[in-house]
Amino acid sequence: MPAAGSTARTARLGLRATPEQEAVLRRAAEVAHKSLTDFILDAACRAAEEALLDQRLFMVSGSQYQAILDLLDRPESDSPGLADLFSRRPVWAGP
Repeated sequence: MPAAGSTARTARLGLRATPEQEAVLRRAAEVAHKSLTDFILDAACRAAEEALLDQRLFMVSGSQYQAILDLLDRPESDSPGLADLFSRRPVWAGP
């Protein structure tokens, strides 16, 4: 992600907040020595990246990791249920 100021900001985002939320955000931005916009964008982008990483990154213990590797290394076996699933037309493909 580019640094906050290294790219021209052309997209406009709008949000509404309670006066209490605004006050907390302004205080936090001040403490962080950032503008309110920079503070909110940085925090929102960090949260967005974490949410996206949660969809791709799985943290497991060493023994759990080894169990996953063992499963992946096993020879494939016939699965009638899986064969049936793959034989169906996907819902997103339409009628």
